Amino acid sequence: MSHQVASTTHRHLDVDGVRVFYRESLPERADAPVLLLLHGFPSASHQFRRLIDVLGSRYRLIAPDYPGFGHTHAPDGFTYSFDGLADVTEGFVRRLGLDRFVMYVFDFGAPVGFRLAERHPEWVAGLVVQNGNAYAEGLSDGARDFIALRPESPGAEATIRDLLTITGTRGQYESGVADPDLIAPDGWILDQHFLDLPGRKEAQVALAFDYHSNVQRYDRWQAWLRKHTPPTLITWGSNDPFFPEPGARAYLQDVPDAELHLFDTGHFALETHLPQVAPLIADFLDRVWS
Repeated sequence: MSHQVASTTHRHLDVDGVRVFYRESLPERADAPVLLLLHGFPSASHQFRRLIDVLGSRYRLIAPDYPGFGHTHAPDGFTYSFDGLADVTEGFVRRLGLDRFVMYVFDFGAPVGFRLAERHPEWVAGLVVQNGNAYAEGLSDGARDFIALRPESPGAEATIRDLLTITGTRGQYESGVADPDLIAPDGWILDQHFLDLPGRKEAQVALAFDYHSNVQRYDRWQAWLRKHTPPTLITWGSNDPFFPEPGARAYLQDVPDAELHLFDTGHFALETHLPQVAPLIADFLDRVWS
């Protein structure tokens, strides 16, 4: 694997009135494999900056920010739902002219990515799944309680907003990590900066109340995996307090040839295990694309 640091562009692209910010590496080869990086909560495309630096000279890595996240700007009145995030991401892919890519799905990236996969199975050359859940087995008790929250439930919105504080944001990075000193504070501090922008907490509350729509689609996504059996690489932080290890193993029920790699870390596995994960992704891209 090349250790050359990649050149990266940072741009905005208009998609139906949403000004989508994205990062894109500039590989040496024009025909380089394409990896679409779909980020999670409460982060944005910056969570992939180190991966882009490591792999971007050999591969075309593209990482957009969803509406309500990072540097993307959505118009007033935008409806924050997972269908809405998928609609904008689909439009973004079309605007870039992409018709084949490996898809990296992490956390919120799984419900966004699997919606794309349902609509356009021909786009998906393979999957890299990192703590991106699609199975009931992959929901912790805490996750189930959170997903069960409804707007009419007393205290529900306050519970969600507690997660949107600096304590909650930092906890998502450090929970399940053996040595928190391995994690630079830049990630959660930048995440909190974006969460504190006007309207962002309201967007996250709306998405939290909509998360149950993803669980209702698990059967459909599992059927999609069985039908299309995409080449799949699973790199999973086993100590994730939201999506524990059984969620990783569950993929083998529907994609039995998937490659499974478990790491002794939490939700943001790239923060602690980039040197182990990046070569696995590079090898996977080389084999899948050829």
